Amino acid sequence: MRLRIQLTGWDRRTLTLTDTPRPDCPLCDGHGGLAYDYGDHNGEYAGTEWDPCTCWDENRRWTLLRLPRLPLRRRADRDPWSNEPPF
Repeated sequence: MRLRIQLTGWDRRTLTLTDTPRPDCPLCDGHGGLAYDYGDHNGEYAGTEWDPCTCWDENRRWTLLRLPRLPLRRRADRDPWSNEPPF
């Protein structure tokens, strides 16, 4: 198992420990899966499919730390016409 730390989430930021694909895997060359394009009945491009490799489980993750939410700064608190330098 090859682990890495990852920052996840938009509404509630969290540090998680996730599994990574095996870099020397002969099936996926370390990418974690195989992507292939497919077409519709006319032969036109219709999308891309992703088949995950057996060397990696993308659902294997553990929460390490939930990050606190920072308070939002109100725009009314700042004076838009101030002559103070920005630093």
